[in-house]
Amino acid sequence: MAPTALVAGATGAAARRLVELLLARGWSVLAVTRRPPAPAERLGHVAADLSDASRAALAACGAVTHVFYAGRAAHGEGGVESVADNVAMLRNLLDGVLPVARGLEHVHLVQGTKYYGLHLGRFPTPAREDDPRHMPPNFYYDQQDLLVERRQGRRWTWSASRPPVICDFAPDRARNLVPLIGAYAAIAAELGVPLDFPGRPGCWEALTELVDAGHLARAMAFLATDPRGADRAFNVTNGDLLRWKRVWPRIAAACGVPPGEVRTLTLADWMKDKDAVWQRVVARHGLRPSRLSDIANWAFGDFVWRQDHDVVSSTTRLRLAGFAEVVDSEAMLLDQLARYRAAKILP
Repeated sequence: MAPTALVAGATGAAARRLVELLLARGWSVLAVTRRPPAPAERLGHVAADLSDASRAALAACGAVTHVFYAGRAAHGEGGVESVADNVAMLRNLLDGVLPVARGLEHVHLVQGTKYYGLHLGRFPTPAREDDPRHMPPNFYYDQQDLLVERRQGRRWTWSASRPPVICDFAPDRARNLVPLIGAYAAIAAELGVPLDFPGRPGCWEALTELVDAGHLARAMAFLATDPRGADRAFNVTNGDLLRWKRVWPRIAAACGVPPGEVRTLTLADWMKDKDAVWQRVVARHGLRPSRLSDIANWAFGDFVWRQDHDVVSSTTRLRLAGFAEVVDSEAMLLDQLARYRAAKILP
């Protein structure tokens, strides 16, 4: 019998491609979301708000063999996120699923580079999964500790993935670096100015990394089904490194605007009055109607490009476990930009 996955946060950045992948492999999937996902064969829906005790809503999950947790409490960009809210959401899910899913095999937890203190400033690189924790609070620590505690004496295993910035073709998601770059370039072109790099000089020079959403999904599925992924955390990146100063000129060329210089801006402030400019872009290029805020979450760009230090995680553990796929990050960015243009979302 094919496995059945319960996916919390199924429509978010870390899990949408996972749902597609599992369905394509013949799994049944139960999506835990407030609103129903788009209908698909073997895709069910559990209407649950995990911020509340949801045991009743999860009572029908007896067939679940694998849990993928990619939920997250509401948060702003950067800074410390609520430990209480995020731990409660995971606890509510486990309280609902563990008593009924008698055939449960694995629980996978999606974390992130904030585990290493990315949001606090410089951290030791390349980050390794067993590096010492920074001074709390950090909700990833409490979630992982909860999962390890619940695993004691049970037959199921757990794993965790720690991706960096996730990139994808996701037209309904403004918190996404690719359409943000494309919209920024389109506004620069419309105003007749070069594509300046809006981050800090240190970010321009530093090594950083990204992860393609499909690549992350394949790694998550591997970790949840291969014994070598059991009871450990794994960094998951594209497997290569980039410097913005090297990729920026190619991005500018792909967007038809000359590259500029490093000019540190707070995009959330500078883009407040640019929707009228965006409407000119939409009209000039015959794009799908949209507001600028539908395309780009500028505060997210500010958070990413404020990081004036290396953001590098070791993927040695993942490769030694048997997952050796890599993605060319520069090619990924250019390909996803092209997909947005083909969909008439970006010019």
